[in-house]
Amino acid sequence: MAKNILVVDDSSSIRKIVSLSLKVLDFNIIAAEDGVIALEKLAQNNIDLLITDLNMPNMDGYELIKNVRANSTYKDLPIIVLSSLSSEFDINEGLRSGANSYLMKPFNAVKIKFEVAKYLS
Repeated sequence: MAKNILVVDDSSSIRKIVSLSLKVLDFNIIAAEDGVIALEKLAQNNIDLLITDLNMPNMDGYELIKNVRANSTYKDLPIIVLSSLSSEFDINEGLRSGANSYLMKPFNAVKIKFEVAKYLS
């Protein structure tokens, strides 16, 4: 059975690129454009891994991660941050919020596939 990955980014092109990169590995991709919609989709679907941007409207990635981690149902859900924010503060804050990995944009498909495989192999 294919694993479900929730991809959260306010950029439709990033959602599409990430989706295309992972669909070739037979993952089901569910997309959301911000943290609010992501929480709705998380509640409606059996999600195996979350990939999120940090800079988004309505609810940013930091708040999304904190909300996910506050729910005991998702305490072990692997979370990968995929962000253009590259300062040491942003990386540390993303990981401190509860993310398992932090990737920076622009990313390459090989790197994201490698990160996903670490959690869904």
